[in-house]
Amino acid sequence: MARLTPALALARLADTSSPFLSLLRERGVEVEVYRPLGEDLQTPHERDELYVIIAGHGMFVNGDQRHPFEAGEVLFVPRGVEHRFEAFSDDFSTWVIFFD
Repeated sequence: MARLTPALALARLADTSSPFLSLLRERGVEVEVYRPLGEDLQTPHERDELYVIIAGHGMFVNGDQRHPFEAGEVLFVPRGVEHRFEAFSDDFSTWVIFFD
């Protein structure tokens, strides 16, 4: 899929039982859509990543920092750093962009 929109990505995700779906892998970059329900159970990753918040709001824990987030924000997480979304709204969803 070379063209990605939130509506298309979330529709494809709805057809799975997973909170995330990989949509594009190209030249060391991977794009996923992520929509946890109730709790974010992710663990640290082996690659750097960007989150681009599609919808919703809540709190973001990134290492020893904790701050609010909202739709439209871009959040960076270095590889290996513990992170998670907390107290997020029911409509929360985000792009996840992994890169080397």
